[in-house]
Amino acid sequence: MKQYRFKHHLSLHSLALPCTPLSSSLLIFFSFFIFQFSIFNSVSAQPVSELERLVVNTHRESAMQHGMLAVSVYNITQNKPVYNYNSQFSMAPGSVNKILTTGVGFARLGRDFRFTTRLRIRGTVDRDGVLHGDVYIIGGGDPLLGSFRYRQTSVDSLFEGWMMALKRKGIHRIDGRVCYHQGIFDEVPLHDSWPWGDVGNYYGAGVYGLSFHENLYIAHFDPGAKVGDSAVAVRTVPKNIDVKEVCEVTTGPAKSGDQVIAYGSPTTTERIYRGTVPLGEKDFAVRIALPNPAKQCADLFSLYLRTHGISVSSNSMKIDAQPDSLRTVLDYYSTDYNTIAQYTNITSNNIYAEAIFKYLGYAKYGKGTFANGTKAVMEWLKEKKIDTDGVRIVDGSGLSPLDRVTTDFLCRYLTALSREPFFDDFYHTLAVAGESGTAKKIKIPVEGVSVHLKTGTISGVKALAGYVDAANGDRLAFAIISNGHTCRSSVVTEKLTKILQKIASLY
Repeated sequence: MKQYRFKHHLSLHSLALPCTPLSSSLLIFFSFFIFQFSIFNSVSAQPVSELERLVVNTHRESAMQHGMLAVSVYNITQNKPVYNYNSQFSMAPGSVNKILTTGVGFARLGRDFRFTTRLRIRGTVDRDGVLHGDVYIIGGGDPLLGSFRYRQTSVDSLFEGWMMALKRKGIHRIDGRVCYHQGIFDEVPLHDSWPWGDVGNYYGAGVYGLSFHENLYIAHFDPGAKVGDSAVAVRTVPKNIDVKEVCEVTTGPAKSGDQVIAYGSPTTTERIYRGTVPLGEKDFAVRIALPNPAKQCADLFSLYLRTHGISVSSNSMKIDAQPDSLRTVLDYYSTDYNTIAQYTNITSNNIYAEAIFKYLGYAKYGKGTFANGTKAVMEWLKEKKIDTDGVRIVDGSGLSPLDRVTTDFLCRYLTALSREPFFDDFYHTLAVAGESGTAKKIKIPVEGVSVHLKTGTISGVKALAGYVDAANGDRLAFAIISNGHTCRSSVVTEKLTKILQKIASLY
């Protein structure tokens, strides 16, 4: 396949002339070069120069001048670059990283792939329906197992289906325990570089070979009578989880939203809550990282069986290796990969992205690890001859501040995807500007133009990347990244949106 490498730095800013007087011949040379630049891109010089002025002036603003701004635009239809500004600088992409994970997922797994969780038994079932042995939950990396987002994946629906499968095997009592195995992935749910302030919260919950309830729980708070009063943690969903809550949350102003940060390790049950919940909003819900999701799954399933007429004699237990002679009770399948990838990109779900990322590593190298996920993604890029100079991928979600891409690379990657047979599926995993997901507030008031994109945000990082379907019918790939800005995230979003609006009006 053709290598897409946009080495041209077609920025009028890059052609800025020195302050010293120029000879007339040199002026003629530069005038000719700029004329060729406009012809090469089939865009009049004026729209490109307007984009250039906007980008440069944005970068010069006080809130942006100490950071880095990079922009690239490539015309896929005409197969040529349109504009580049700092396009070879390595930048942290935030959640834009998810387009690498999901795109390679389509290539390696396919739209119809489903994660599989296996319910097994070992032992004998006597004539009274007693299983003299154990039940095994064998994790398959499914990020939706027990998810609250869909009725069919909810905890009650999941456990009811598993219980009925046991009953179909004639089992009405278990003289043993529920065991769980998560060896498809390693025992490192969090990347070492993830910020400590993230990992106790739902978006930094990590991923496991046996995930459960999206590896989060929902803590509900009642605020105090006035601002500054202590708030109270009143309940959790799911209930009966093994969590020790330490509530240091206070009451914030009305309509101030969720300002709670949770702290805690994945392997300890203590969760410390700090921050504020809004005045006047009883039973206020906050999503928190669930400690030890695999054990919580086995414990809650044991409890479900006991409360629905199937006694379990012993406590749940983790196993590191699957024993021989397991018998099949049920293979439980996730929804299809296409649906999971859509939710991953449109809502920017970190847990789904990391499950895909580690599964890519498992599928290729036999173990789901961050390192193997990186190798699997980079290998596909190499196969497609997409140059990865300046690129570093360490996780699937972009939560790590160590991830690095260039805007030039992102445009080449997006262009390569547009040539793939699965492109239509991938394209529709992206949010529509002004309409859906994380791009709902990004308005593109240009008639006849639509924009599908992925946004990215972590501390000090804001990024936009995707496709512009221009008014003249051409399709453009674009990437815009800001690192190190000092203004609020919402302010830099407005600045990058203006650049995107200008790109949308080029044709």
